[in-house]
Amino acid sequence: MVRWEVVPGAPERANAWRILFRSTDLQGRAVLNSGMLVVPEGAAPAGGRTIVSWGHATTGSAEKCAPSRSVDPYVWMEGLTGLLKQGYAVVSTDYTGMGVPGPDSYLVGDTEGRNVLDAARAARALLGSAASDRVLLWGHSQGGQSVLFAAQLWKQYAPELDVRGVAVAAPATDLASLLRADIGDISGVSIGSYAFAAYSDVYDVPLDGILTPQAIAALPAINDRCLITQNSALHKVAAPLVGRFLSGDPETTQPWAGLLAENTPGAVVFPVPLLVAQGSSDKLVRPESTEAFVDHEKRSGADVRYDVVPGATHGTIANSALPAVLRFFRSLDGVEH
Repeated sequence: MVRWEVVPGAPERANAWRILFRSTDLQGRAVLNSGMLVVPEGAAPAGGRTIVSWGHATTGSAEKCAPSRSVDPYVWMEGLTGLLKQGYAVVSTDYTGMGVPGPDSYLVGDTEGRNVLDAARAARALLGSAASDRVLLWGHSQGGQSVLFAAQLWKQYAPELDVRGVAVAAPATDLASLLRADIGDISGVSIGSYAFAAYSDVYDVPLDGILTPQAIAALPAINDRCLITQNSALHKVAAPLVGRFLSGDPETTQPWAGLLAENTPGAVVFPVPLLVAQGSSDKLVRPESTEAFVDHEKRSGADVRYDVVPGATHGTIANSALPAVLRFFRSLDGVEH
């Protein structure tokens, strides 16, 4: 932990802080991360509060797009009210490069995973949190990818933590297939712009082998705009690139195919139980992609539970899945509620 400040407007019977903490990037270099910590008021249970480290869905990749810097930072922490009622200390990282200056880390799995684990470490360091070493991981979409990488990295990177389980809603898993499925619309162009720009910077790979000249020219404008909060401005730049964004196939063009595979979670068997929630009406992270991930993990020997929510979309799946997530967490955290 480097610095913290009390944030007004916390949920009822809770305390909230905006936090600044140290993490590391893909190359192991020290980086500074911002985030939020929200803790229920009142006495903590014996042994301290279990931490839920939350991985947020895509809000953009620019520094200004960090959830902790928004007018209402709590709205981005999906399921917060239910998690607080269950007694958890909820911490959320802004991924490296968001909130404070740092290298772009959009969909860079190892960096995001370290951010998620270091946020839990920071929560423990704040005396008022009463946070224990018990950790549960919860994420949606891009955040699903980040907490899956956190689970993979946990024993090597943060062995002093006691990670009990991971729950994900519509996680970004097979990145190449997700790009293929989504690139034909504005959302796909926007997300592709964030990802290719980040990979080009982090892995020092030129963009002209995968993007058209028009797409390369538009990247700065797209990447300066936040998803949802600047939708109109983002669509104005991205719409003309639909059908004219890629110059090659990311699934077969190297090094891009290899980089997408490297940042796809599931390369090792998850060491903790996993709950995967998927909306049947999700048009961004398609059900078939998530089902393929679940099948792969089951064949690998992972302890996986799969919850398909009829009618849920990409935007609604995290809240729709919350009752199952809370039951799952309650079965793992070892604390009476």
